[in-house]
Amino acid sequence: MQNANQQGNQHINQQLSDTFNAMADGLLSGQCARKTRIGLTLIGSELGEAELLHGAQLVSRQYSDIELVLIGGEQAGEFEYHPASELTECHQVMEQLFADKQIDGCVTLHYAFPLGVSTMGKVVTPGTGREMFIASTTGTSDTNRQAALLKNTIYGIALAKASGIEKPSVGVLNIDGAAQCERGLKELQQAGYDIHFADSSRADGGIAMRGNDLLRGTPDVMVTDSLTGNLLMKMFSSFTTGGSFEASGFGYGPGLSKDGCADGQLVSIISRASGAPVVAGAIRLCADAAKGGVMKRVNEEWEAASLAGINNLVNKYKQPVATDAKSDVKADVVSPPEKVTDTDIGGIDILEIEDACQVLWKMNIFARTGMGCTGPIILVAKEDKEAAKAKLVEAKYL
Repeated sequence: MQNANQQGNQHINQQLSDTFNAMADGLLSGQCARKTRIGLTLIGSELGEAELLHGAQLVSRQYSDIELVLIGGEQAGEFEYHPASELTECHQVMEQLFADKQIDGCVTLHYAFPLGVSTMGKVVTPGTGREMFIASTTGTSDTNRQAALLKNTIYGIALAKASGIEKPSVGVLNIDGAAQCERGLKELQQAGYDIHFADSSRADGGIAMRGNDLLRGTPDVMVTDSLTGNLLMKMFSSFTTGGSFEASGFGYGPGLSKDGCADGQLVSIISRASGAPVVAGAIRLCADAAKGGVMKRVNEEWEAASLAGINNLVNKYKQPVATDAKSDVKADVVSPPEKVTDTDIGGIDILEIEDACQVLWKMNIFARTGMGCTGPIILVAKEDKEAAKAKLVEAKYL
């Protein structure tokens, strides 16, 4: 009897020992921590819902710290699912999940960010296999090009730090405005902003990055305007496939602004041609940004840059708005009652987008400004689209 009790006690002790060892292993591996919940909308891809679902399955197999929440499309039994019948409805469900704090981030496509928000993407460079952030890839940080480049730098650094790079190196792609951007960044550095510049791989070195540096991934963060960045993302992700299938990289990244993220929501972008590997990469990048507190990082970087004088630089770049004879828009125009804006009108110059919006307000048509995949857009309700387009044509914005 005594031997039986001793054996029973030994068995219990072994179970307790195994349990505590498992808990310790879990703490060391991070698997006991709360999983990062990332949404994925399944509607709108040119490659079909199955391709996006395949990307979700890749993440599920590779990363135990991510919990996926699918929105729209066909229900997949292995994941939490929220129904939606079209992409606009997917975004409404997504925004409600954010409001209810049910997701930490979401990967979607064709999402209209407000002006002032741009996305920071990440690629795998073909020359060396290095990962490199592209700042930025869609949206517009500022309507002034020079101000936008400075802001893109801050946001790119913030995302790199949130992704685990303590002191990311920064290079400025050799595009229009690069020299002025470089001068501005050096002014910030001299005034105390902690920024680390990359050195070009070409013989003459310098902060200005050439095409070779793009292929080699010389800096951790490559600063450029969003249209150039968008082109680069497409070339890096699909240069081996002929362009119809994005096979490599991490997508176009989260939308960031000097206030963190749009409405506090960490929304990351893929394109209609993003294949499963890119979908999986985009989910991983979104989860890294959420876990790394990217919104807090943006605020910290902006505060540090503000102490070094970035606001003065941005204001210096701003040009006075010229009086435009083609409209009589006034500053005291009041927005009509808010409506669901589920359709968009493109083709308006970014420097005129706000004036165009106010022209519609004067007609009592509720409208919002945003950035679509092809550039600036005005968002209106479906029932207002034809009247809005007619007015914008009449006012010569279209």
